[in-house]
Amino acid sequence: MDCSQKLEKLINTAAEKKASDLHLSDGHPPILRINGELVPLKEDVLTPEDVESLAFSLMTAEQKERFFKKKSVDFSFSPARADIPRVRVNIFYERRSVSCALRLVSSKILSLEELKLPPLLHRFAKMEQGFVLVTGPSGHGKSTTLAALIDEINRTRNCHIITIEDPIEYIFQDDKSVIDQREILQDALDFQSALKSTFRQDPDVIMVGEMRDPETIATAITAAETGHLVFATLHTNSASQTVHRIVDSFPPGQQSQIRSQLSSILCGVVSQRLVPRIKGGLVPACEVMLQTPAVSNLIRENKIHELPLVIDTSLELGMISLNRSLASLVRTKEIDFKTALSYSPNTMELENLVKSK
Repeated sequence: MDCSQKLEKLINTAAEKKASDLHLSDGHPPILRINGELVPLKEDVLTPEDVESLAFSLMTAEQKERFFKKKSVDFSFSPARADIPRVRVNIFYERRSVSCALRLVSSKILSLEELKLPPLLHRFAKMEQGFVLVTGPSGHGKSTTLAALIDEINRTRNCHIITIEDPIEYIFQDDKSVIDQREILQDALDFQSALKSTFRQDPDVIMVGEMRDPETIATAITAAETGHLVFATLHTNSASQTVHRIVDSFPPGQQSQIRSQLSSILCGVVSQRLVPRIKGGLVPACEVMLQTPAVSNLIRENKIHELPLVIDTSLELGMISLNRSLASLVRTKEIDFKTALSYSPNTMELENLVKSK
């Protein structure tokens, strides 16, 4: 069995076991991540040569050149079998040996209901303009949530949607909308230049896979200010941390202006975690902050530390704190209390919320 066939077999196994990730590294057998847990396969331990051969069998000559130059490379591909998910790949060096992390991306784009996300999120897909951020740790479903929102717009509105991704994960099929998907290094040099060029491409909706630098953030804010609906992700853990991260990425002399811009265009922040369910699988717990006069004023006046209190006391407006989301999942017996505690930002408050209803 050659390397391509062996890798195909491993990916097929990962798909059959409903794994989210496949890890290949020196000194270990192939390892799957299933429902958040690492599960070794009953295979031979991989040598450095094994991993290198498997990884190199995936790469084009151009990708190999990039890998040797940058010491890591990202790309995605669709396996030959139609029933096997699309795969996002990161190949990197670890102690001078090659390692490989493969993320399996479902070929089906699930709806917000199928993902068990708050119905409140539908309002973001109906907006004409503004800035919507989906945040959370790596591997907690940000891209999947964005895909659900973009596909809802695709199915319900006549829009021109442009996505900028590194790499492309979900493949959209045009419905009522026209969708152009651009991949960094394949279709554009970088996020900043790709985002700037959208202004000449007549978009209604723009999705930025990740905002990695102040220039990209500033351009995304400008796009939202000039009448576009912009979706983006950040690796932050809460709405207040998200606002802090955006503002703090700019020099002190620009921060007041950025706060002023954010206060007027930030429609919402969804910060999510994927939490292990009692019955197996994962379920999202979400903090959702919406734009209100109170939220806008706190951002503008640099009182960002007060945002969690506004979220916590604005349940009637639709906002959801992470603790309320966790408490709801405990009460509906989706997750157990011990698991909820491990994800809670305030365990005493969570305990009170669970007991109160």
